[in-house]
Amino acid sequence: MSLGASLERQRQRIASLETLLNHERQALFEGRVDGELLNRIAADKQEMLAQIERFETQRSQVQQRLGYEAGLAGASKAAADADCLAIWQALLEDAQRTARLNAMNGDMIRQRLEQNQRMLNALREASGNSLYGPDGQAKPRRSQLSSRA
Repeated sequence: MSLGASLERQRQRIASLETLLNHERQALFEGRVDGELLNRIAADKQEMLAQIERFETQRSQVQQRLGYEAGLAGASKAAADADCLAIWQALLEDAQRTARLNAMNGDMIRQRLEQNQRMLNALREASGNSLYGPDGQAKPRRSQLSSRA
């Protein structure tokens, strides 16, 4: 398979990942989060990321075996020599856009987690200041306890 065809396949993988990230973003915007859906999306994302990583590792190894330097400069030179520099540059743009989307989704998830933690903390605090004991009977207030002593 030519480098150009390989890069096009990688662009398709990244496009699939971007689609998953857009589904995740949409699910995160919902008022009520569907945990099962987000778990499925996360599993699919992990699989897609693993595929992308495997391809990138193979591409980089071939690039170096062919005598090109490691990294982006060598990849750009290899793509230029194979007459597919435009595909390589489009792939890089796709990857950057997808990385930004993934980071934004991560921020949204982090914000939701923080919000949930604040709510849990408030509930714990409120339950610690309950007027009723575990038996359902009213707890004496501290001022009542100190006046009895």
